[in-house]
Amino acid sequence: MASGLVTVNGRTVTELGTKADLDRDHIKVAGKLIRTEPKRVYLALNKPAEAVATMSDPEGRRSLRDFLYGVRERVFPAGRMEYHVSGLILLTNDGDLTNRILRAHDLRQVWNVKLKSLLTFAEIETLARISGAHISRIKGKDSPWYEITLTEARRDALRDKLMQMGNPMDKLRRVAIGNIELGALASGKHRELSEAEIAALGRVLDGEKIAKPGTEAHRARRGPLRQVRRKKK
Repeated sequence: MASGLVTVNGRTVTELGTKADLDRDHIKVAGKLIRTEPKRVYLALNKPAEAVATMSDPEGRRSLRDFLYGVRERVFPAGRMEYHVSGLILLTNDGDLTNRILRAHDLRQVWNVKLKSLLTFAEIETLARISGAHISRIKGKDSPWYEITLTEARRDALRDKLMQMGNPMDKLRRVAIGNIELGALASGKHRELSEAEIAALGRVLDGEKIAKPGTEAHRARRGPLRQVRRKKK
């Protein structure tokens, strides 16, 4: 520094002890820019309907950037979502993870779907056979809601068959991607994924199956220690 080889935001700094922030300031030593590895950011966002699933929109419509209050890092969506569709979308600056998600054609996704009328048992069996989906009714008789679990690669087949049946999707909301669940996250809000969630997502992408919450398999995955504690209460 005393030799005048250090600049901060274009200004030469010679005073020892001068502070600078590598994340914010433009620091050079002997003309070479000091770079730091970007902080890895992993977010879950509850995208509202009528918003584009990109970081900006030339037509001026709401984009994902409009909902990322307080996020300084540059992130991108790990997957697609249509304009009128709402629900869970993942955003990150981890390019490797994004590519793995985009290539994972068998990644489980869970959707809440509102239809115009009830499906018959025969229609549910037909839809399951064509798309490989697991379908169960959540609520409602008139304009009912269904929970549908399937892979991204088979969703178009399900949508097309519903159209042929004269019962198109009225509303569509994604509530889970792999092990990541939307939960109680409000529309337009985001949260950071935990290290445990990120690690579990990596295992899912490696081909490990997910134990559905509430099942014996899921309780077993929680470990014997938690079961012992429950018995002591």
